[in-house]
Amino acid sequence: PPPLLEPLFPPQPGASPGFAERVRQHKVRLEWVRAEPAGLRGAVRVLNLAYEKVVSVRYTLNGWASCAEAAATYQPPGPADGITDRFAFLLLLGAAAAETTLEFAVRYRVAGAEYWDNNEGKNYRLRGRQRILPAAGPPQDPDSSAWIHFI
Repeated sequence: PPPLLEPLFPPQPGASPGFAERVRQHKVRLEWVRAEPAGLRGAVRVLNLAYEKVVSVRYTLNGWASCAEAAATYQPPGPADGITDRFAFLLLLGAAAAETTLEFAVRYRVAGAEYWDNNEGKNYRLRGRQRILPAAGPPQDPDSSAWIHFI
């Protein structure tokens, strides 16, 4: 089975009070993440500063000895606030995430500038654990729970 990713931060930052103000102030913020069998899915909210923009997620499974970057894609329709856009990402991790820590930060490039959301300098971190399959017990007779009838 695929590994289980456990966030070491609140997985729904977009649901916390003051989220819209943090997006306005910092230009980019992680909105939510969800661990899935294929990896990690999430959404990012950015301040709409220009039509052309690039949002990506830079991540590592080995403490930044190496890293990869995944593009996030625009999700229409935009949020109802009219001043932000939402982008979604999927980090395909597979078995590589088991027994390790995934760290990531979000990058927003727009109008010649670059903005980062790195969880206030701590990076977003998720602990990977191997899923445990239920232990198979001894085979059971399908009639073992049936009443014994004597004729």
